[in-house]
Amino acid sequence: MSDENYRLYIGGEWVEPANGYYDVINPADESIVGQAPEASKQQVYDAAAAAKAALPAWSKTTPEERAELLHRVADVIAKHGDDYAAIAQAETGATSATVGSLQINIAVQRFRRYAKGALEQTHIPLPPTVSESTPLAKGGLTGAVVYRQPVGVVTCITSYNNPWANPSGKIAPALAMGNTLVVKPAPQDPLSVILMTQALEEAGIPGGVVNLIGGTAVEIGEASVDSPDVDMVSFTGSTQVGRAIGAVAGGQMKRVLMELGGKGAAIVMDDADLAAAIGAIGTTFSFYSGQICTAPTRVYAHSSVYDQVVGGLTQYAAALKVGDPTAPDTVVGPVISAAQRDRVEAFVQKGKDEGATLLAGGERPDIDKGFYVAPTLFADCTNEMSIVREEIFGPVVSVIKFETEEEAVAMANDSDYGLINYVWSKDAAKAYRVGRQLQAGTVDLNTVAQQMEAPFGGFKQSGVGRDRGSFGLYAYSEMQALVWPH
Repeated sequence: MSDENYRLYIGGEWVEPANGYYDVINPADESIVGQAPEASKQQVYDAAAAAKAALPAWSKTTPEERAELLHRVADVIAKHGDDYAAIAQAETGATSATVGSLQINIAVQRFRRYAKGALEQTHIPLPPTVSESTPLAKGGLTGAVVYRQPVGVVTCITSYNNPWANPSGKIAPALAMGNTLVVKPAPQDPLSVILMTQALEEAGIPGGVVNLIGGTAVEIGEASVDSPDVDMVSFTGSTQVGRAIGAVAGGQMKRVLMELGGKGAAIVMDDADLAAAIGAIGTTFSFYSGQICTAPTRVYAHSSVYDQVVGGLTQYAAALKVGDPTAPDTVVGPVISAAQRDRVEAFVQKGKDEGATLLAGGERPDIDKGFYVAPTLFADCTNEMSIVREEIFGPVVSVIKFETEEEAVAMANDSDYGLINYVWSKDAAKAYRVGRQLQAGTVDLNTVAQQMEAPFGGFKQSGVGRDRGSFGLYAYSEMQALVWPH
């Protein structure tokens, strides 16, 4: 594809980036996938101004009009799916088994889901209530109805680990609710989001409703948050960056939706189906090479099954093929960049230095080019170790022994994070009881599957707010109550 396909999109026009282009690197072989645009701070402000100018007309479109457009977007993505998947794989290093089914297809599903969501009821009638007379008003019956309406201009800042599912999970519900957007993709893999913007244009999105900016400079992200035309920021990424966004947004009273870091705890009880638990936890090694905030990276195994869990995970890690993500038998591809590989390797060294027992991985795979990390397993860990406390975002799993249910719950909750945790037990009542005590936005019982209609978000430093399903519509709306006398 030519460079002209990778420009900025502002006010319905593809424009040249003021600060030129930068190379997008294939993490599998370090080749150049394409050149991405580097916006200026002023272009970010221009994009926000264009979104503000487009808001009155777009917010007044009918739900049916918005639904039809979102369905057309899904059709376009499905039509170009193979081409889109090739670019996504090249810029992310995702394996062939992942890129189509869990990137492109998820994007199609999300645009279709929120096409239906645009038609969901946006008002809640309330029953009349009796109010006593006060110095402010006479008593009597009052009626009310609550409406959900657009927040306004929303900046969507997306993560690098899934450049189709993550942006579509922001763009689709925000558009369904009548908001206009400034979209900033992650600098590591922005080309997929540019292609998604092309799909929106091909589907007929009006000019200014969706605006695409991007670049590697910190000031680009800052401008997309502090622009006076921006009313809300939706961000997926690290807790550190989330804090910075929150500080700016809080000072300006902007709404925020933030899905931040995770350090998933997996509690394996003494009566667990061990084969199922080991297989599910083992996906951490392979799925996006551990670059997923929902991964069960710290495993709390009951002492009676600890050795079996450790042994099973060791065998699982050893059986995984690491290498070229385009090869059909590859299970573990690269991490996104050299910097991320170095970060993961630094944590592995910390694990060794702090006394954990390394049972698998720990050395860089013998591959000439690319940013690869071997699936790594640590045993004999404690809750104080860095590899247990900090989000690594790589194929690294730590196992900790526990004796009692209360101890497992206490250790799982002893974390700065609370995005998603897991419990394995053949006793459904026990699994439910333990799950209810965990401080996490989601708790999976005997599964690592996601329920796409359930609210998704975190406790503590794992984020603010919830999305997915109808909750995604709520997240991109304000509530207004209209009250009258009966």
